[in-house]
Order: sequence, then structure tokens, then C-alpha cells
Amino acid sequence: MTVTLRRAAADDLMAVGALHQRSRVATYSSFLPAEALAEPTPEAMGRYWVERWGWERDDHRMTVAERAGELVGFTYVGPDDDGDPETGLLHAIHLDPAERGRGTGRELMIDALAGMQERGWRRAALWVLTPNASARRFYERGGWTPTGIEREELIGSAVTSQLRYARPL
Repeated sequence: MTVTLRRAAADDLMAVGALHQRSRVATYSSFLPAEALAEPTPEAMGRYWVERWGWERDDHRMTVAERAGELVGFTYVGPDDDGDPETGLLHAIHLDPAERGRGTGRELMIDALAGMQERGWRRAALWVLTPNASARRFYERGGWTPTGIEREELIGSAVTSQLRYARPL
């Protein structure tokens, strides 16, 4: 079965939240403690996306990937948080853990970059957890390069190091 991409609708957001939480736990459990990943619950993550979408839907774009009618991934893009009007930010790209290695992440990335280019942005940026080696390899294969800019953010109770990546569009 092939994967299909479409723009997200409000009805998708609770499922997006559940998928987001599954993806985080599966991806980050090798370098973050279980207690940091225990919250939010899938339902709470869904409510987070409902609220965030309510505030940002006019200038952000969420795309969902489906296989056999089931949500298997999503991306979320919008303006750069640093305020650069020529840069779009890939806020999120997440896959259901069973979907890894099937090309869905690559299709979502191509779609996200095309959407950024359509918006007139000349550059794309994202933040990746520094110890997330598989994600960093994925981005680097896609033409992203680390900028050297770092920040720290909380995931649950864990302080995480993040590295900014960028690429031209």
C-alpha cells in the first residue's frame, strides 16, 4: 500500500497527538529517561495540538501521511521562531514507529520543503535533539547542515540539548 499525504484537518489533531507521543517515546527512549517521556499522555498531546492549531493555523501548515486510512506521520511548518522573514521552520516531523524505513519520512520532508518554497521562504531551518543520531543522519542525507547554534529545552523533566540545522530551498 502506498502512503498518501494531505493537509491536516481539525478532526486529525487528537490522532496527531497520540502519534506524536508514540514517536517521541520510541525515538527518544534510548537517550532520555522514561519519566521524562511519560508525560504528556497521548490524549494530553492531542489537546496540545488542538490548542496550538487554533492559534497558528493561519500561518502554519500541518500535513498528515496516511497508509490504508491510518495516520502514520505528520509535519508541521511555519515561520522561523527567530523572526527571519526569509526562513521557514520545520517545527515537527514525526512517524509512527512501525513506519520507519518505508520512505514516508522522506516523502513528508519533500512535501514540507516544497510548501516552504511555495510560501516564498529561501531557507529552511529545524531543531534536532543533539543525541538523536538517526534523525541527524536523516536530515544530513536530505541536504540539511548543522549551523553550530545550540539551545536547551525541557522534555518532561529532562533538559535536552538541541542543534539547529538549515538548508537552502
